[in-house]
Amino acid sequence: MKKLVATTALALCATAGTAMAQDIGACLITKTDTNPFFVKMREGAEAKAAELGVTLNSYAGKIDGDHETQVAAIETCIANGAKGILLTASDTSSIVPAVQQARDAGLVVIALDTPLEPIDAADMTFATDNFLAGELIGQWAAATLGDEAANAKIAMLDLAVSQPSVGVLRDQGFLQGFGIDLGDPNKWGDEEDPRIVGNDVTQGNEEGGRRAMENLLATDPEINVVYTINEPAAAGAYEALKAIGRENDVLIVSVDGGCPGVQNVKDGVIGATSQQYPLLMASKGIEAIVAWANDGTKPENTPGKDFFDTGVALVTDKPAEGVESIDTAEGNELCWG
Repeated sequence: MKKLVATTALALCATAGTAMAQDIGACLITKTDTNPFFVKMREGAEAKAAELGVTLNSYAGKIDGDHETQVAAIETCIANGAKGILLTASDTSSIVPAVQQARDAGLVVIALDTPLEPIDAADMTFATDNFLAGELIGQWAAATLGDEAANAKIAMLDLAVSQPSVGVLRDQGFLQGFGIDLGDPNKWGDEEDPRIVGNDVTQGNEEGGRRAMENLLATDPEINVVYTINEPAAAGAYEALKAIGRENDVLIVSVDGGCPGVQNVKDGVIGATSQQYPLLMASKGIEAIVAWANDGTKPENTPGKDFFDTGVALVTDKPAEGVESIDTAEGNELCWG
Protein backbone atom coordinates (compact mmCIF):
# COMPACT_ATOMS: atom_id res chain seq x y z
CA MET A 1 0.00 0.00 0.00
CA LYS A 2 2.94 2.35 0.59
CA LYS A 3 3.89 1.86 -3.03
CA LEU A 4 0.34 2.62 -4.15
CA VAL A 5 0.28 5.96 -2.36
CA ALA A 6 3.72 6.96 -3.57
CA THR A 7 2.96 6.02 -7.16
CA THR A 8 -0.30 7.93 -7.11
CA ALA A 9 1.41 11.04 -5.81
CA LEU A 10 4.03 10.92 -8.55
CA ALA A 11 1.41 10.63 -11.25
CA LEU A 12 0.41 14.28 -10.89
CA CYS A 13 1.72 16.78 -13.40
CA ALA A 14 4.99 18.54 -12.61
CA THR A 15 4.74 21.50 -10.24
CA ALA A 16 5.91 25.00 -11.02
CA GLY A 17 8.84 26.36 -9.03
CA THR A 18 8.63 28.43 -5.89
CA ALA A 19 9.69 31.64 -7.56
CA MET A 20 6.72 31.51 -9.93
CA ALA A 21 4.24 31.07 -7.08
CA GLN A 22 5.01 34.22 -5.10
CA ASP A 23 1.92 36.14 -6.22
CA ILE A 24 -0.51 33.22 -6.06
CA GLY A 25 -3.32 33.23 -3.52
CA ALA A 26 -5.18 30.06 -2.60
CA CYS A 27 -8.04 29.13 -0.28
CA LEU A 28 -8.71 25.98 1.72
CA ILE A 29 -12.33 25.49 2.79
CA THR A 30 -13.00 22.50 5.06
CA LYS A 31 -16.12 21.18 6.75
CA THR A 32 -14.83 22.02 10.25
CA ASP A 33 -11.56 23.10 11.85
CA THR A 34 -11.86 20.66 14.78
CA ASN A 35 -12.07 17.21 13.18
CA PRO A 36 -8.49 15.84 13.22
CA PHE A 37 -8.85 14.81 9.58
CA PHE A 38 -9.35 18.38 8.47
CA VAL A 39 -6.69 19.66 10.86
CA LYS A 40 -4.19 17.40 9.10
CA MET A 41 -5.51 18.50 5.71
CA ARG A 42 -4.89 22.12 6.66
CA GLU A 43 -1.38 21.26 7.86
CA GLY A 44 -0.62 19.66 4.50
CA ALA A 45 -1.92 22.66 2.58
CA GLU A 46 -0.01 25.11 4.78
CA ALA A 47 3.26 23.22 4.44
CA LYS A 48 3.05 22.99 0.66
CA ALA A 49 1.94 26.63 0.37
CA ALA A 50 4.93 27.74 2.45
CA GLU A 51 7.25 25.61 0.31
CA LEU A 52 5.94 27.12 -2.93
CA GLY A 53 5.47 30.69 -1.69
CA VAL A 54 1.69 30.61 -2.00
CA THR A 55 -0.49 32.86 0.18
CA LEU A 56 -3.04 30.52 1.76
CA ASN A 57 -6.23 31.54 3.55
CA SER A 58 -8.16 28.83 5.40
CA TYR A 59 -11.88 28.74 6.20
CA ALA A 60 -14.14 26.16 7.86
CA GLY A 61 -17.74 25.57 8.78
CA LYS A 62 -18.78 25.78 12.40
CA ILE A 63 -19.93 22.16 12.26
CA ASP A 64 -20.03 19.47 9.60
CA GLY A 65 -23.02 20.48 7.48
CA ASP A 66 -22.52 24.24 7.75
CA HIS A 67 -23.16 24.94 4.07
CA GLU A 68 -23.80 28.67 4.40
CA THR A 69 -20.38 29.40 5.89
CA GLN A 70 -18.71 27.53 3.03
CA VAL A 71 -20.62 29.55 0.43
CA ALA A 72 -19.58 32.78 2.15
CA ALA A 73 -15.96 31.58 2.13
CA ILE A 74 -16.08 30.94 -1.63
CA GLU A 75 -17.43 34.45 -2.18
CA THR A 76 -14.61 35.87 -0.05
CA CYS A 77 -11.99 33.94 -2.02
CA ILE A 78 -13.35 35.31 -5.30
CA ALA A 79 -13.38 38.87 -3.96
CA ASN A 80 -9.81 38.52 -2.67
CA GLY A 81 -8.47 37.48 -6.07
CA ALA A 82 -7.45 33.94 -5.19
CA LYS A 83 -6.25 31.73 -8.05
CA GLY A 84 -7.82 28.58 -6.70
CA ILE A 85 -9.88 26.91 -3.99
CA LEU A 86 -9.45 23.57 -2.23
CA LEU A 87 -12.87 22.48 -0.97
CA THR A 88 -14.32 19.71 1.19
CA ALA A 89 -18.00 20.42 0.72
CA SER A 90 -20.59 19.85 3.43
CA ASP A 91 -23.47 19.84 0.94
CA THR A 92 -22.07 18.40 -2.26
CA SER A 93 -24.94 19.42 -4.53
CA SER A 94 -26.09 22.75 -3.05
CA ILE A 95 -22.52 24.12 -3.16
CA VAL A 96 -22.34 23.72 -6.95
CA PRO A 97 -23.70 27.18 -7.91
CA ALA A 98 -21.12 28.88 -5.69
CA VAL A 99 -18.39 26.68 -7.16
CA GLN A 100 -19.51 27.60 -10.67
CA GLN A 101 -19.39 31.27 -9.70
CA ALA A 102 -15.74 30.79 -8.68
CA ARG A 103 -14.88 28.95 -11.88
CA ASP A 104 -16.58 31.62 -13.97
CA ALA A 105 -14.38 34.16 -12.19
CA GLY A 106 -11.28 32.28 -13.35
CA LEU A 107 -10.47 30.26 -10.21
CA VAL A 108 -9.62 26.58 -10.37
CA VAL A 109 -11.67 24.60 -7.84
CA ILE A 110 -10.27 21.34 -6.48
CA ALA A 111 -12.53 19.09 -4.40
CA LEU A 112 -10.67 17.27 -1.63
CA ASP A 113 -11.94 13.99 -0.11
CA THR A 114 -15.60 14.65 -0.96
CA PRO A 115 -16.69 14.66 -4.64
CA LEU A 116 -19.21 17.26 -5.71
CA GLU A 117 -22.49 16.24 -7.33
CA PRO A 118 -21.90 16.01 -10.22
CA ILE A 119 -18.23 15.26 -9.78
CA ASP A 120 -17.25 17.43 -12.78
CA ALA A 121 -18.70 20.50 -11.05
CA ALA A 122 -15.14 20.87 -9.72
CA ASP A 123 -12.12 21.10 -11.99
CA MET A 124 -10.60 18.07 -10.26
CA THR A 125 -11.14 15.85 -7.23
CA PHE A 126 -8.30 14.52 -5.08
CA ALA A 127 -9.76 11.81 -2.88
CA THR A 128 -9.69 8.35 -1.50
CA ASP A 129 -11.81 5.90 -3.46
CA ASN A 130 -14.51 6.20 -0.79
CA PHE A 131 -16.60 3.34 -2.17
CA LEU A 132 -13.55 1.08 -1.98
CA ALA A 133 -12.81 2.33 1.54
CA GLY A 134 -16.28 1.27 2.59
CA GLU A 135 -16.07 -1.99 0.68
CA LEU A 136 -12.87 -2.98 2.48
CA ILE A 137 -14.36 -2.59 5.96
CA GLY A 138 -17.50 -4.39 4.81
CA GLN A 139 -15.48 -7.32 3.48
CA TRP A 140 -13.45 -7.42 6.70
CA ALA A 141 -16.56 -7.43 8.91
CA ALA A 142 -18.22 -10.20 6.89
CA ALA A 143 -15.06 -12.34 6.82
CA THR A 144 -14.52 -11.82 10.56
CA LEU A 145 -18.06 -12.97 11.36
CA GLY A 146 -17.89 -15.90 8.97
CA ASP A 147 -21.13 -17.88 8.89
CA GLU A 148 -22.62 -15.57 11.51
CA ALA A 149 -22.63 -12.74 8.96
CA ALA A 150 -25.94 -14.19 7.81
CA ASN A 151 -27.41 -13.34 11.22
CA ALA A 152 -25.78 -9.94 11.69
CA LYS A 153 -27.66 -6.99 13.15
CA ILE A 154 -26.12 -3.89 11.62
CA ALA A 155 -26.26 -0.27 12.72
CA MET A 156 -25.44 2.28 10.02
CA LEU A 157 -24.03 5.51 11.47
CA ASP A 158 -24.00 7.93 8.56
CA LEU A 159 -22.97 11.56 8.19
CA ALA A 160 -25.92 13.86 7.48
CA VAL A 161 -29.49 13.80 6.24
CA SER A 162 -28.39 15.72 3.12
CA GLN A 163 -26.44 12.58 2.14
CA PRO A 164 -23.23 14.17 0.82
CA SER A 165 -21.40 12.02 -1.70
CA VAL A 166 -18.66 10.89 0.68
CA GLY A 167 -21.26 9.50 3.08
CA VAL A 168 -23.19 7.70 0.36
CA LEU A 169 -20.07 6.16 -1.15
CA ARG A 170 -18.74 4.80 2.15
CA ASP A 171 -22.14 3.51 3.27
CA GLN A 172 -22.88 1.76 -0.02
CA GLY A 173 -19.35 0.40 -0.27
CA PHE A 174 -19.63 -1.12 3.19
CA LEU A 175 -22.95 -2.79 2.40
CA GLN A 176 -21.69 -4.22 -0.88
CA GLY A 177 -18.54 -5.45 0.83
CA PHE A 178 -20.63 -7.12 3.51
CA GLY A 179 -22.71 -8.86 0.86
CA ILE A 180 -25.90 -6.85 1.10
CA ASP A 181 -27.84 -5.96 -2.05
CA LEU A 182 -27.97 -2.23 -2.67
CA GLY A 183 -31.08 -0.28 -3.55
CA ASP A 184 -30.29 2.95 -5.36
CA PRO A 185 -26.47 3.19 -5.06
CA ASN A 186 -26.72 6.99 -5.17
CA LYS A 187 -28.35 7.18 -1.75
CA TRP A 188 -28.39 5.30 1.53
CA GLY A 189 -31.29 3.95 3.55
CA ASP A 190 -33.40 2.22 0.89
CA GLU A 191 -31.97 -1.28 1.29
CA GLU A 192 -34.40 -4.05 2.21
CA ASP A 193 -32.03 -6.52 3.88
CA PRO A 194 -33.47 -7.39 7.33
CA ARG A 195 -29.97 -7.46 8.81
CA ILE A 196 -29.89 -3.65 8.72
CA VAL A 197 -31.39 -2.37 11.96
CA GLY A 198 -31.44 1.20 10.70
CA ASN A 199 -29.56 4.35 9.71
CA ASP A 200 -28.91 7.40 11.86
CA VAL A 201 -26.74 10.48 11.37
CA THR A 202 -23.77 11.64 13.41
CA GLN A 203 -22.54 14.93 11.87
CA GLY A 204 -19.18 13.16 11.84
CA ASN A 205 -18.42 13.86 15.50
CA GLU A 206 -18.19 11.89 18.73
CA GLU A 207 -21.32 13.25 20.35
CA GLY A 208 -23.31 12.55 17.21
CA GLY A 209 -21.93 9.02 17.08
CA ARG A 210 -22.92 8.37 20.70
CA ARG A 211 -26.43 9.74 20.18
CA ALA A 212 -26.99 7.81 16.93
CA MET A 213 -25.77 4.59 18.55
CA GLU A 214 -28.15 5.07 21.48
CA ASN A 215 -31.04 5.62 19.09
CA LEU A 216 -30.36 2.46 17.13
CA LEU A 217 -29.79 0.40 20.28
CA ALA A 218 -33.25 1.48 21.38
CA THR A 219 -34.54 -0.04 18.15
CA ASP A 220 -32.60 -3.28 18.63
CA PRO A 221 -30.33 -3.79 21.67
CA GLU A 222 -28.75 -6.87 20.02
CA ILE A 223 -26.86 -4.93 17.31
CA ASN A 224 -23.50 -6.63 16.75
CA VAL A 225 -22.00 -4.75 13.77
CA VAL A 226 -21.60 -0.97 13.57
CA TYR A 227 -20.61 0.90 10.42
CA THR A 228 -19.45 4.45 11.13
CA ILE A 229 -18.79 7.27 8.65
CA ASN A 230 -15.57 8.26 10.43
CA GLU A 231 -13.49 7.64 13.53
CA PRO A 232 -14.92 10.40 15.77
CA ALA A 233 -18.36 8.87 15.19
CA ALA A 234 -16.89 5.43 15.94
CA ALA A 235 -15.50 6.69 19.25
CA GLY A 236 -18.95 7.95 20.20
CA ALA A 237 -20.60 4.67 19.23
CA TYR A 238 -18.08 2.82 21.40
CA GLU A 239 -18.95 5.00 24.41
CA ALA A 240 -22.66 4.25 23.96
CA LEU A 241 -21.94 0.53 23.81
CA LYS A 242 -19.62 0.72 26.79
CA ALA A 243 -22.36 2.37 28.82
CA ILE A 244 -24.45 -0.82 28.51
CA GLY A 245 -21.52 -3.22 28.85
CA ARG A 246 -21.43 -4.27 25.20
CA GLU A 247 -18.15 -2.73 24.08
CA ASN A 248 -16.43 -6.12 23.76
CA ASP A 249 -18.98 -8.03 21.70
CA VAL A 250 -19.75 -5.61 18.84
CA LEU A 251 -17.67 -5.08 15.70
CA ILE A 252 -17.13 -1.39 14.92
CA VAL A 253 -15.66 -0.42 11.55
CA SER A 254 -14.82 3.01 10.22
CA VAL A 255 -12.98 5.17 7.68
CA ASP A 256 -10.22 7.76 8.11
CA GLY A 257 -7.08 6.06 9.42
CA GLY A 258 -5.84 9.06 11.35
CA CYS A 259 -3.29 8.55 14.09
CA PRO A 260 -5.95 8.65 16.86
CA GLY A 261 -8.08 6.21 14.87
CA VAL A 262 -5.18 3.82 14.34
CA GLN A 263 -4.59 3.93 18.10
CA ASN A 264 -8.27 3.07 18.62
CA VAL A 265 -7.81 0.04 16.36
CA LYS A 266 -4.79 -0.99 18.43
CA ASP A 267 -6.78 -0.52 21.65
CA GLY A 268 -9.72 -2.55 20.36
CA VAL A 269 -12.20 0.34 20.13
CA ILE A 270 -12.42 -0.08 16.35
CA GLY A 271 -11.99 -3.45 14.68
CA ALA A 272 -10.78 -2.12 11.33
CA THR A 273 -10.58 1.21 9.55
CA SER A 274 -9.82 2.29 6.00
CA GLN A 275 -6.92 4.74 5.97
CA GLN A 276 -6.94 7.90 3.86
CA TYR A 277 -4.18 10.41 3.13
CA PRO A 278 -5.50 13.99 3.57
CA LEU A 279 -2.06 15.59 3.77
CA LEU A 280 -1.34 14.20 0.31
CA MET A 281 -4.69 15.43 -1.00
CA ALA A 282 -4.04 18.96 0.25
CA SER A 283 -0.41 19.23 -0.83
CA LYS A 284 -1.23 18.01 -4.34
CA GLY A 285 -4.14 20.44 -4.42
CA ILE A 286 -1.82 23.37 -3.73
CA GLU A 287 0.50 22.15 -6.48
CA ALA A 288 -2.47 22.02 -8.86
CA ILE A 289 -3.43 25.63 -8.08
CA VAL A 290 0.14 26.76 -8.79
CA ALA A 291 0.18 24.92 -12.11
CA TRP A 292 -3.18 26.46 -13.06
CA ALA A 293 -2.02 29.97 -12.15
CA ASN A 294 1.20 29.65 -14.11
CA ASP A 295 0.05 28.12 -17.39
CA GLY A 296 -3.56 26.93 -17.13
CA THR A 297 -2.57 23.30 -16.63
CA LYS A 298 -5.05 21.05 -14.83
CA PRO A 299 -4.21 17.67 -13.25
CA GLU A 300 -5.37 14.46 -14.88
CA ASN A 301 -7.61 11.76 -13.42
CA THR A 302 -6.23 8.46 -12.28
CA PRO A 303 -6.62 6.13 -15.29
CA GLY A 304 -10.02 4.48 -15.27
CA LYS A 305 -11.48 6.83 -12.66
CA ASP A 306 -13.16 10.23 -12.69
CA PHE A 307 -10.93 11.62 -9.92
CA PHE A 308 -7.31 11.56 -8.74
CA ASP A 309 -7.02 8.59 -6.37
CA THR A 310 -4.80 9.28 -3.35
CA GLY A 311 -4.92 5.70 -2.09
CA VAL A 312 -6.49 3.65 0.71
CA ALA A 313 -5.34 0.86 3.04
CA LEU A 314 -7.31 -1.30 5.48
CA VAL A 315 -5.80 -1.10 8.98
CA THR A 316 -6.46 -3.89 11.50
CA ASP A 317 -4.58 -6.08 13.93
CA LYS A 318 -7.03 -8.91 13.23
CA PRO A 319 -6.51 -9.70 9.54
CA ALA A 320 -9.27 -11.58 7.75
CA GLU A 321 -8.63 -14.16 5.07
CA GLY A 322 -9.02 -12.76 1.58
CA VAL A 323 -8.99 -9.09 2.65
CA GLU A 324 -5.69 -7.25 2.15
CA SER A 325 -4.70 -5.19 5.18
CA ILE A 326 -1.85 -3.62 7.13
CA ASP A 327 -1.40 -3.73 10.90
CA THR A 328 -1.48 -0.78 13.28
CA ALA A 329 2.32 -0.53 13.40
CA GLU A 330 2.40 0.20 9.67
CA GLY A 331 -0.79 2.24 9.89
CA ASN A 332 0.83 4.44 12.52
CA GLU A 333 3.81 5.05 10.24
CA LEU A 334 1.50 6.10 7.40
CA CYS A 335 -1.28 7.82 9.32
CA TRP A 336 -2.45 10.84 7.44
CA GLY A 337 0.53 11.26 5.22
